[in-house]
Amino acid sequence: MKSFLTAARLLALDLASTLVFLVLFLLTHNTALSVGLGIAFGVVQIGIQIARGKRIDTMEWLSLFLVVTAGTATLLTNDPRFVLFKPSVIYAIVGVVMLKPGWLNRYLPEIAQTVVPDVAVKVGYAWAALMFTSAAVNAFVALTCEITTWALVMPIFGIVSKIVLFLGGFAAMRLTARRRIRAMPEAQREAVLALEGGPAPAV
Repeated sequence: MKSFLTAARLLALDLASTLVFLVLFLLTHNTALSVGLGIAFGVVQIGIQIARGKRIDTMEWLSLFLVVTAGTATLLTNDPRFVLFKPSVIYAIVGVVMLKPGWLNRYLPEIAQTVVPDVAVKVGYAWAALMFTSAAVNAFVALTCEITTWALVMPIFGIVSKIVLFLGGFAAMRLTARRRIRAMPEAQREAVLALEGGPAPAV
């Protein structure tokens, strides 16, 4: 689970450095300035953690490496798509972490862990699939479209896809839990509902 949390934090931090580059590029159309400040932002992120005495995880070093290499490639080729491609690598890493069965259980109430652990595993795999899909979509848009198109498409796709999957996964677990609880013998049903602390078979 620690590796999942690290990957999720890394994804957020990495997207932040990409957004710094994107905003500056759209405002100034200056590739060197935008890339330089984007790299500086990534270095500062690591520097702040070092100053606070926090251990730097391997994936965080990887993120810094990607910031520097993608930025350098952009400067050498004057092609900003190298920076925009970087989130695909991070999405793929997070997707690999989410392939671990049961990673979602920690975020579920005890009654859900008891009644629908198999559904939670499937929802966890769905999140991994979304990460891999996001990596592919980001790579396709970054390599085939203008930077302004990327700036429009990827935030919308990222937000909408995650909301849809969250709501779908929640509904699947809740409805399955209700059906299974109603089908239980009375004694077992009461014991399970006691985990929730109330009479309603909610998840």
